[in-house]
Amino acid sequence: MKHLLIFAALAAGTLMSCSKKDDPTPTFNINQKATLSIQFDNIVGDRNLQLNTATYANASGESFSVTLLQYFISNIKVKTVNGDEYSVPQDSSYFLISEANASSQFVKVRVPEAEYASISFVLGVDSLRSTMGIERRTGALDPAGTMETGMYWGWNSGYIFFRMEGISAAAPVGPDGLRKFRYHIGGFGGYSAPTINNIKTFTVDLRAGGTAKVRQGREANVHLMADILKVFNGSTSVSIANNPTVMFSDFSRLISANYTQMFRHDHTEN
Repeated sequence: MKHLLIFAALAAGTLMSCSKKDDPTPTFNINQKATLSIQFDNIVGDRNLQLNTATYANASGESFSVTLLQYFISNIKVKTVNGDEYSVPQDSSYFLISEANASSQFVKVRVPEAEYASISFVLGVDSLRSTMGIERRTGALDPAGTMETGMYWGWNSGYIFFRMEGISAAAPVGPDGLRKFRYHIGGFGGYSAPTINNIKTFTVDLRAGGTAKVRQGREANVHLMADILKVFNGSTSVSIANNPTVMFSDFSRLISANYTQMFRHDHTEN
């Protein structure tokens, strides 16, 4: 009798577990929303990024460590397995990812309950938002806050989309005695005349690593890997010795072209 009771309990637990795991995702309904989490896990090649302590090497054979990594993610859109698309309202779609702030690496947005096959987003800040009045640029885009985080060019009135800094023996010695490299990439295309445009849009297919089943009562988390080694090792091989500092210059286009291969889907936790 005791064995029968144990078996019955195990069977019930198994049924409950299967029911929870396999419950159907609701049909796409724009008025019924739940939370989708997108995790940006920064890596360097096949290694986890560790600020200040770890040393890495680029394709030019130059060793380097990273002291700072920050970038803007914006204009998030999702597409269901059936082809339905949803754009997160712009006012709720700007985020600053910082390697020094673990919580910032989890972007959480409200989207309709559904099963999603792809996610798209912009690395950077679009031209429309960049030129809006300060009252429309709040939260992660507040110019006062971004001046503090170093993600805004006061002299250029524009956001820095991607900022990476570090130390490398290949870099020249600076006034402080350190061999620093700095890549501050921005440029939204210009306000009154054409200028550098480094806004990049990414679309990530989720199907191979698991679609995101968004529903109430449970938070789906899409785990993306962001490989910053692509900044150096892309269509252009970037040498720290030759380009220790890159900001608002034509060479910044090559770096932004490199990091178009930076993101890949690792897995989804439903």
